[in-house]
Amino acid sequence: MSLKEEFKAFIMKGNVVDLAVAVVIGGAFGKIVTAFVDGVVMPLATYVLPSNIKWEEWVLGKFRIGAVLGATVNFLIIALVIFLVLVKLLGKLMHRHQEPVAPTTKACPACLEQVALGATRCKYCTSQL
Repeated sequence: MSLKEEFKAFIMKGNVVDLAVAVVIGGAFGKIVTAFVDGVVMPLATYVLPSNIKWEEWVLGKFRIGAVLGATVNFLIIALVIFLVLVKLLGKLMHRHQEPVAPTTKACPACLEQVALGATRCKYCTSQL
C-alpha cells in the first residue's frame, strides 16, 4: 500500500473524523461560553467587587489576575455544561433505550458454577440439573 493510500485510510477512519468534528464544535461552543462569561457572569461579579476597575484589568504586579480569573470561570462553565449534557443527559437517554438482557446462564445447585440455561448436566461437577 502506498503512502497516499495509507494516509487516505487513516483520515477516513471514523475516530479521526469524529475527533475533527468534536474540535470544531468544541471551538464554537467555547466562543459561546466565553461570550456568556464576559457578558453575564463577570459583570455580575462586579457587583461584589470594587466598581472603579474592570475585572479584566485586575493586576497583581505584572500578573494579569483578571485574565486568569476570566479563563478559569470559562473553563469551569464549559466543564459543567459538558458534564451535564454529555454525562448526565446522554447517560440517561442511553439507559432509557436499553432493553433488559435476559440471562443466558444459571447457577449449578451443587457447585454454584455458571452453566448454560439449556444444560441438563453441569460441565464442572457433572451433577444432573
